[in-house]
Amino acid sequence: MQRFWVCGEALIDLVGSGGADTRRSTWAALSAGGPMNTAIGLARLGGSVEFLARLGDDAFADQLRRHVTANGVGLSLAVDAAQPTSLAVVSLDAEGKASYTFHFSQTANFGWQPDELPEPDPDVWLHTGSIGTVVGPGARTLVDWAGAGTGPMSFDVNVRPTVLPDRAEYWERIEAWLRVVGARSGLVKGSDEDFALLADHSGLPTDSEALVNALCERYGVRWAVLTRGADGAVAAGPEGVVSVPSPPTTVVDTIGAGDTFMAGLLDALAREGLGLAAALDRGVRAAALVCEREGADPPTRAELDAASA
Repeated sequence: MQRFWVCGEALIDLVGSGGADTRRSTWAALSAGGPMNTAIGLARLGGSVEFLARLGDDAFADQLRRHVTANGVGLSLAVDAAQPTSLAVVSLDAEGKASYTFHFSQTANFGWQPDELPEPDPDVWLHTGSIGTVVGPGARTLVDWAGAGTGPMSFDVNVRPTVLPDRAEYWERIEAWLRVVGARSGLVKGSDEDFALLADHSGLPTDSEALVNALCERYGVRWAVLTRGADGAVAAGPEGVVSVPSPPTTVVDTIGAGDTFMAGLLDALAREGLGLAAALDRGVRAAALVCEREGADPPTRAELDAASA
């Protein structure tokens, strides 16, 4: 069985529940973080997953630990950090699309030190991405560590422009990861919105098929995957360029959609050995299921099998 290490942030999403009282508001504190969501998604689909994260010393961190372990994800590689948990205040528009305001100063996720990271294992699939790969002071430590490895790897671009407003610098940090993924003949995934935000500095084409081809050719990645929301996903790889539509979906919110897509894709591609088109289809179906629920609540294997059937 393919084993996975998922490296990155775990945080708390604060999602408002409305109400008429103008003096106070009620918020749900949801366990979240892109890499954590993907780790849980992989485990719910039957994967063997260890979560490599820095977890704080407050009540929110205790919640995150309980949530991760209750979903079958191991914490043997996690670091206990004497810092508070990162917070994200979530705003939902009329269509349920989420935007985020982050509170990260001096929080646990971003203080990686070289001695906190394990020796790379060439037999383990490493997945990383999102905020922890660009936010200092630990981002440089992570990219150097990943660059020393030789095993299979995937990277989720997942741009959050408010955490690093300088788009040129943001692209510079993303490109460093693309070079690492290419050197390891791995997989890169991003959304059309991710690459549009960085287009002025990346020099990549805006057409979807041309974009995934360019990522493969420029950086040497084995697979390049682009999600397009309701329009499905397109990817390039050894099989050429393939695309799949998204299934009809009644959206509650989009929290965790990209992370859950990643779990469905990796489970199908890396663990089950399916072809690229079939793996994309599993990814978009997993994302559709999570969009029909509140928050990041990835499907189980039985749920995804039923949706795929």
